[in-house]
Amino acid sequence: MRNIYTVEQFEILHNELHFSLNENGAAIQITPAGQVIADSDQLSFIYLVEEGNEFSYLSFPQSIWSSLVQLLQHELTPYIVIGNERKELVNFNDELQMLIFNIEGNDNYGSLFVTAVENEFQVILQNDTI
Repeated sequence: MRNIYTVEQFEILHNELHFSLNENGAAIQITPAGQVIADSDQLSFIYLVEEGNEFSYLSFPQSIWSSLVQLLQHELTPYIVIGNERKELVNFNDELQMLIFNIEGNDNYGSLFVTAVENEFQVILQNDTI
């Protein structure tokens, strides 16, 4: 069974954006896999991580999308903080930005998800740089 860890908090420190998990992720051992996908049913973005011999998910729910807008706008470096350790989420910014532009106007993701993404990431979509 695939583990899903929900990102619930974030903090901007200098040019970095630090994400924190819910309490269930306090002692996990993960390796960033460098890929972002959409979970349109749960209105979230998923960052894939390796955990043991399988992939697990870091879920970025709609409640923290404002931090993702800041991440892209200010070109911050994203990290996941687990206990006293932080790991860079490699390729996160590029993957997320490409996915957002792919979702725009694409009803394959479902109209609710498309509308939510278009509304939250409007400033990113207007600054068409890819």
